[in-house]
Amino acid sequence: MRMLRIVLVVLVALLAWLQYRLWFGSGGNHEVAALQEQVEQQVRQNEGLRDRNAALAAEVADLKSGEAAIEERARAELGMIRPGEVFYRVVDRAQPATPAPAVDTEEEAQ
Repeated sequence: MRMLRIVLVVLVALLAWLQYRLWFGSGGNHEVAALQEQVEQQVRQNEGLRDRNAALAAEVADLKSGEAAIEERARAELGMIRPGEVFYRVVDRAQPATPAPAVDTEEEAQ
């Protein structure tokens, strides 16, 4: 009977130690959850970078394949025009500034 109690105490102690390691120890649930969050964040970042790389690769291929993309870029970014073309710049009228409200002081009244 005494031997059974010793075995039972040892098994309960072992179970308690294993539960502690599972919940709070190295490689436990908290650490696993933190690592899963890091993996999800990295996957989102990789998707964004993959989309950016695809867009840049398409732009490079477009610039290598023809002159239309180069001409469009030169016109938009550098403001270049072809010989014989006339350049018109359309500027919206700026809203007139509202004058500051007049301040009544005693000096103005005299």
